[in-house]
Amino acid sequence: MSERSQDRIHIDGLSFSCIIGINDWERVAKQPVEIDLTLYADVSKAAQSDDVDDTINYRTISRSVRDFVEGSSFGLVEKLSDGVARLCLKDERVQRVDVRLWKPGALRLGRTVGLEITRTRADL
Repeated sequence: MSERSQDRIHIDGLSFSCIIGINDWERVAKQPVEIDLTLYADVSKAAQSDDVDDTINYRTISRSVRDFVEGSSFGLVEKLSDGVARLCLKDERVQRVDVRLWKPGALRLGRTVGLEITRTRADL
């Protein structure tokens, strides 16, 4: 990874509802999930041009993630997180992505359960 690809774009606090879980009741009702993304990409061209076409459009990636998550039906947050990461890596400018996925209310004894994964272009 080049030094420039250490540039990071953070998208935090995305909130969606989806079918997620292994219990029978989780397979019926949509549940909330929260997602934070860190996209590693060289943003130097956009810094020079001031043109959104030279960078990753945050709105576009957020909408793609929303459509994927809200249309999904996975048993495990691990599978959902991996799918979100692979979706982000479809943009060839993204060299690496960190996905943090939170499932509020997953445990009675805790506020939320979360998972963080990292995927790179080599993982595709």
